[in-house]
Amino acid sequence: MEHSYDAIVLGAGAAGLMCAARAGQRGKRVVVLERAEKPGKKILISGGGRCNFTNIGAGPANYLSSNPHFAKSALARYTSRDFLELVESYGIAWHEKTLGQLFCDGSAKQIVAMLLEECAKGDVTLRCGEEIASVEHGEGFTVTTQTGTYSAPALVIATGGPSIPKMGATGFAYDLARQFGLKVVEPRPALVPLTLGGEEVLFRDISGVSAPVVAKAGKAAFPEAALFTHRGLSGPAILQASSYWRPGEPLLVDFLPDETAEWLLDAKRGSPRTAIKSLLRDRLPARLADILAEKLGLDGDLGSLPDKKLRAGGERLKRWEFRPNGTEGFAKAEVTVGGIATAELSSKTMEAKRIPGLCAIGEAVDVTGWLGGYNFQWAWASGVAAGDAL
Repeated sequence: MEHSYDAIVLGAGAAGLMCAARAGQRGKRVVVLERAEKPGKKILISGGGRCNFTNIGAGPANYLSSNPHFAKSALARYTSRDFLELVESYGIAWHEKTLGQLFCDGSAKQIVAMLLEECAKGDVTLRCGEEIASVEHGEGFTVTTQTGTYSAPALVIATGGPSIPKMGATGFAYDLARQFGLKVVEPRPALVPLTLGGEEVLFRDISGVSAPVVAKAGKAAFPEAALFTHRGLSGPAILQASSYWRPGEPLLVDFLPDETAEWLLDAKRGSPRTAIKSLLRDRLPARLADILAEKLGLDGDLGSLPDKKLRAGGERLKRWEFRPNGTEGFAKAEVTVGGIATAELSSKTMEAKRIPGLCAIGEAVDVTGWLGGYNFQWAWASGVAAGDAL
């Protein structure tokens, strides 16, 4: 049986539902086709079930893309304040955590319910459990599933990236883009734990220990917590840096952001009889302090070591060089860097420049946010950009 609409949205995640709601409320007849049995699966698990739904400071500088200017238009036209107004209009209580991150007081289910209500206001048809057999392009677009055929002059790719495959995530968006001749920037895991090997395996012995650090990869630096795991490194600072880290490159960690590289020399002048390990333990978790002192060969008290060695130790603690041997992959990645090339799309409407009616939004596109609500804000903003233009 064939169903005819003004627009077909593939994917009932954050971007897809937002796009469908906006288009529906503008009088467009919209159908959303979702492979999973329920909509918004990734929304429901985000933020520990409380959904870190935006970041109050979200701006273009918080995103990675081959074209850093691409996200500016959509983010400027639909801001975190705009989404917050929508949340508050539904009476959803929220709170701000560190670094501008906004969470529901209650449950992520409230955000999904809000989006579904917004879709209902626009008479959007939502079809879950739909397996897409084929997508064809002629006069318009025709999508065939196991239940029937859907046709429309507009098609929106909102199926996300391959991160968290246990939630049903796949690279379907990229396959579809390539089918239409759109370029895809090589996808790689982002916001993902890093793995350690070789001599650095020693750090696995302190699995579960965390400390506030500054983690640096390339030109990006993130002052947050690092967590040692049984496979390597994780925690907010490491996840943030992982998006910028490339295999073969070092990851630099400042274990003592509040100290200078000369701090051990200063401490020696003040109290030369102080044991170095106890000095480190005052500033870092004991097991981490001990392992760093051991790696640096800093034993005994301050007065027993030459200034040169103390200076070198202080400098290394400020710029500790890890050499990760990889990441934990898409299985543990929160998002994907890369995706459908922004050069193929209009930054205003998210429509493919060479294929009228075809749009791509959300994580499927080569725009990736930092940890902390930024990826949701891109989903809302890109969804609105496409929904308002359909």
